[in-house]
Amino acid sequence: MEKAIRERYNDEILQEAQRRYGIGPNQIRLLDGFESFMFEFESDGRARILRLSHSIRRSVELIQGEVDWLNYLYDGGVGVARAVPSKAGELVEIIADGRDGQFLATAFAKAPGGPSWENGKWNEALFERYGRLVGRMHALSRVYEPSNSAWRRPEWDHPSNVDDILAWIPDSQTMVRKRATALLHYLHTLPQDNASYGLIHQDVHAGNFFVDDKGDITLFDFDDCVYGWYVYDIAMVVFYAITNHKDPVGFGTAFWGHFWRGYQQENTLDPVWLAEMSAFFKLREIDLYAIIHRSFDMDNLTDEWVAQFMDGRRERIEQDIPYLDIDFTQLA
Repeated sequence: MEKAIRERYNDEILQEAQRRYGIGPNQIRLLDGFESFMFEFESDGRARILRLSHSIRRSVELIQGEVDWLNYLYDGGVGVARAVPSKAGELVEIIADGRDGQFLATAFAKAPGGPSWENGKWNEALFERYGRLVGRMHALSRVYEPSNSAWRRPEWDHPSNVDDILAWIPDSQTMVRKRATALLHYLHTLPQDNASYGLIHQDVHAGNFFVDDKGDITLFDFDDCVYGWYVYDIAMVVFYAITNHKDPVGFGTAFWGHFWRGYQQENTLDPVWLAEMSAFFKLREIDLYAIIHRSFDMDNLTDEWVAQFMDGRRERIEQDIPYLDIDFTQLA
């Protein structure tokens, strides 16, 4: 979380958010949050999640756009944790921070179940359901229009996305920066049409959904949603499924068969786009590489997952080694 946001937060901000959502003093507890303050609370006997974002990161309009799309997907039958209104009926509550900005409070239904790797649900049946969920989301995205044009979410190449990549890669790493610049240039040459490009989650990995006892998936954390290629969302799924796996090619191939079967049940995507999976793997690889430089002490990587990902990562990027050596067009 940005230091400027942490410095503006205080108990009065939280108390005001509790008042607006009717949350008692002993009905709320702090959760882990990477970019926002996250809490769990109970309302009318139902578990809810409260998120306190800040206007430094997202404008009111952008968050309105996020929850507008989220609830549109929910109404369309996608398993997502919908946004719920405050006591005043607002989906986004604006709380002045006492300086020149605002905390933006949003509440969501809490996803039932838990992480798939904790409840034994990370299996072939889930992979197919995973594909169906992403496919249904993309099918609805093809016909989605924001309820208010001012709420339109940014494009994938908005400065708040791509500028961060170069901003956090050290200047001394000239070859990494060169690879990143060349990749962004290539992606700008790809066509954008209704069948291949629309509003996407952009972070649809297994850490952002829960699975219940029946195997049903509920997706959450739509904070990064942007207009981008559907294949980028798909590549993101595979990227995180195989990252740090002892047999990425073997598992990736097996995972893909089930995921793609499910996806095709809900949405039609020209298989020619699967030839671009490698480019979008590389985009996420470099993006994550930059984020880790931003958010972690590079001289003391205590997080095991992060340390494993970063092991030899600079050299792999500099040598332009494919992130995953699978020809998805052949598998399709």
